[in-house]
Amino acid sequence: MIRDFNIADKEEDISYYAGFVGSAYMIGRALSSVFWGVVADRYGRKPVILLGTLTMVIFNTLFGFSVNYSMAIITRFLLGLFNGLLGTIKAYACEIFRKEHQALGLSAVSTAWGIGMVIGPALGGYLAQPAERFPSLVSPDSLFGRFPYLLPCLCISAFAFFVTIGALWIPETLHFHKKNELESASSFTDMKEKKGEGKYSSEISLLRNWPLMSSIIIYCVFSLHDITYTEVFSLWAVSPKSLGGLSYSTDNIGTILSISGMGLLLFQTTLYPIAERLCGPIMVARISGIISITILTCYPYIALLSGFMLAVTINGASVVKNVLSISIITGTFILQNKAVEQHQRGIANGIAMTLQSICQAIGPACGGAILSWSQKRQNAAFLPGDQMIFFFLNVIEGIGVLLTFKPFLISNHY
Repeated sequence: MIRDFNIADKEEDISYYAGFVGSAYMIGRALSSVFWGVVADRYGRKPVILLGTLTMVIFNTLFGFSVNYSMAIITRFLLGLFNGLLGTIKAYACEIFRKEHQALGLSAVSTAWGIGMVIGPALGGYLAQPAERFPSLVSPDSLFGRFPYLLPCLCISAFAFFVTIGALWIPETLHFHKKNELESASSFTDMKEKKGEGKYSSEISLLRNWPLMSSIIIYCVFSLHDITYTEVFSLWAVSPKSLGGLSYSTDNIGTILSISGMGLLLFQTTLYPIAERLCGPIMVARISGIISITILTCYPYIALLSGFMLAVTINGASVVKNVLSISIITGTFILQNKAVEQHQRGIANGIAMTLQSICQAIGPACGGAILSWSQKRQNAAFLPGDQMIFFFLNVIEGIGVLLTFKPFLISNHY
């Protein structure tokens, strides 16, 4: 898409500009996540969920109609600004499951998010530029010919529309009481506010809740790694062999990501809850982080393979890497939601999403820029070519693993 906007002077610069489109969504989400968390705590989870899915229908469709770089960035920014889904869904998942099944509920959230992260690019790979791929079915003068990236966006918007309709029947988990009960609760709140224990004090108490804040910081570090990896992987895979990439087409990337999505679904719904019960979320995160570092170190050498061996190796590595990433994220979800009471979960997850969105806004822009820079230094003496970008990813992952140890991480999970 960036290539077709003709904004990049060189092929190596495409990654740089693509990173900012990825960051625009996260900047919008960073600015509004705390607000949506407050709304979810005050008015319920369901209204925020419905607004989030409806927002996807509107702005994702407009993104498909983008005719220039500026429009692509603006529509992605607005999508993030009006979307408070993920933080609210995390709170919701904790509240519809009994305590012994909350790991499964939060695993379902992170699995859905992770599958979206791989299936979304896969849909783009298969359905983008339909007039070029399916000339017998799509005319260059048709709607999809004039807007070559509209078809995958419309498919995602259609899915979001049906989810919006289905969400009309989901139960509200934040219970509202009768008028006399609300009056009693209001009197109690007024009394607390007179003692300096009102809404402002409640928010300050969350920031002083170190089990919550330490788990949020770790979540942010791993999220920074994951979004950067997601951005870099596709850009690296389509890069030519001469620049250290795989010379893959978007179809090839779509296949890889689809296989990764299926592997992710199978693992998270069957094996992760068992691993979490046996080892706990913190130990699962540590082991996953260490194995991820080993896999990423191998990526530049995987690019030296070709044919069947390359296909098998990169598919296997992608499946394992995505499974490990989502296992870590699920663990941090569990720690965050265990650290607060129900009436604080909306704003607590809003704080988490704000800080995570800032990191995820930095990730694509920096990842694209570093990949572009790495591919220009093929003959460097230290970490030549794409070895540099995977080294940076491993540094972030390593920091995340170190932070899971005491005295930084204080958990009241057990």
